Amino acid sequence: MDESLIKDLVSEMTSAQLFAVWFLIGAALVFWMQAGFAMVEAGFTRAKNTGNIIMKNLMDFCIGTVVFILIGFGLLLGEDVCGLIGKPGFDIFTAYADFDFSNFLFNLVFCATTATIVSGAMAERTKFLSYCVYSAVISALIYPIEAHWIWGGGWLSQIGFHDFAGSCAIHMVGGISALIGAKMLGPRIGKFTKDAEGKITKVNAFPGHNICIGALGVFILWLGWYGFNGAACTSVEQLGSVFLTTTVAPAIATVVCMIFTWIKYGKPDVSMCLNASLAGLVGITAPCDVTDCFGAIMVGIVSGLIVVFGVWLLDYKLHIDDPVGAVAVHCMNGIWGTIAVGLFATSSAPGYSIANSSGEVIEGLFYSGSFELLGLQLVGFGAVAGWTVITMIIVFTIIKKIFGLRVSREEETIGLDATEHGLPSAYAGFAMLPEYIEEGGAAPVVVDGDVPVAEAVTVKKVPSFEQGEHKYTKIEIVCKESRFESLKSALMNVGITGMTVSHVLGCGLQKGKPEYYRGVQVEATLLPKVQVDIVVSKVPVRTVIETAKKVLYTGHIGDGKIFVYDVENVIKVRTGEEGYDALQDVE
Repeated sequence: MDESLIKDLVSEMTSAQLFAVWFLIGAALVFWMQAGFAMVEAGFTRAKNTGNIIMKNLMDFCIGTVVFILIGFGLLLGEDVCGLIGKPGFDIFTAYADFDFSNFLFNLVFCATTATIVSGAMAERTKFLSYCVYSAVISALIYPIEAHWIWGGGWLSQIGFHDFAGSCAIHMVGGISALIGAKMLGPRIGKFTKDAEGKITKVNAFPGHNICIGALGVFILWLGWYGFNGAACTSVEQLGSVFLTTTVAPAIATVVCMIFTWIKYGKPDVSMCLNASLAGLVGITAPCDVTDCFGAIMVGIVSGLIVVFGVWLLDYKLHIDDPVGAVAVHCMNGIWGTIAVGLFATSSAPGYSIANSSGEVIEGLFYSGSFELLGLQLVGFGAVAGWTVITMIIVFTIIKKIFGLRVSREEETIGLDATEHGLPSAYAGFAMLPEYIEEGGAAPVVVDGDVPVAEAVTVKKVPSFEQGEHKYTKIEIVCKESRFESLKSALMNVGITGMTVSHVLGCGLQKGKPEYYRGVQVEATLLPKVQVDIVVSKVPVRTVIETAKKVLYTGHIGDGKIFVYDVENVIKVRTGEEGYDALQDVE
């Protein structure tokens, strides 16, 4: 045999083995993206739900693995049946020696990514059981079937539809599912303020509790995306090109978002720029192997604008509460990335192989002047989007009927860490001070207890003494954190415009609720309360007391306590005013 031929064969075999190893490394990088999703979602939401979010991201992969073994893998990569589904089988059990281990693992981690996108959009108010059921269904049926159309030899792959790494099959599907889930679930308490007629008049911001964790999650995801987009490459040239486009698009998207938010809001928005990085990554996922640097730049520019528009659209027009921007990032940019293939695909990209059903090579509109590829991409988008919308509406409707989607108002207020998992805090040893906002300000109080108001909200008065022509009284109100916004609104309505608010801890004879960690009861902990201090002179003390009692009363022990003290003098440091004059801007 010719020596040069032997060298070529050895080189080819070595290259094949090398890329087989890279394929598995890429799968590991995609698995590591679960950590990124968990960090982004946890950082962009409130501390009281951190453990719940981590648990959901963990179970997305673990539950997904179970159902993917049983049915998902077969539906995705089994023998094609009419171009619609793969034939389910149990080769993983019956023919393990010849099983395609690498392909199974690679597609499993992609499946888990699809499921976990929904977690962020439905965060802070979803029942954990209901979420687990959703995660199992999307991993077992919804994702594998549409992914078979694209990657398993199904009808979309046969006509020339192209989605190299999942803008459509993964991100759009996860984003549409997130949109439907968040809409059916409803907004978090206090996200939207409504008037007396129920019309939304204001959108309230719920800042994430840890932007550092959110940023860490974005960097983890960006790193994992090199495996997400690059794992299926088969040559060094193609891999290099994919790495380039996967770097350029998110970088451009982030810069565009920074400039846009700087101009529009006066300051560059940190969390929005983090979302923009992910938006650029989602947008380039489908065309990463078929576009050049110019195409990647254009994808990034549009992605950076779409994500800002998407967040605004959901908040101010659709009134759908998406705590982490999952719909804007994944749904809208997944659609954009799918369409971008039809615009920017160019045969100058290494390993270019897009062809129609006749085997003819086709390129994007801006490189060929032909609408053929764009039309195929739109067909694929419509088919996959339609499948997802119909199936997810059915899935969430059934889950809502059987299990319910949303936790109770009290559970949401306290936080899902404590109510769903028995976890006092994801940050043991740190004092977390959650914010509670009642929907529409002063929400109506549901009176369902049997304890008299005098016992539920007790009033204690320290012996009084007179001070000159004006009398100054300090009123100290200790109440549940969940009633603070209602109390504040009610006090302002009677003329109180200034108050001092402190987070305090306390317990009565009940010594707080028992808590457990790994089955062991934790020593009784103090319950969080809010202490509101106000000083009045013009506003009658009895008016303040009766207003507070009316707002705080539910009929249960622990509604609160009100203490009344005489004050000798009041001094405003800034102006030097004393007594009655010092109080006139706060009552």
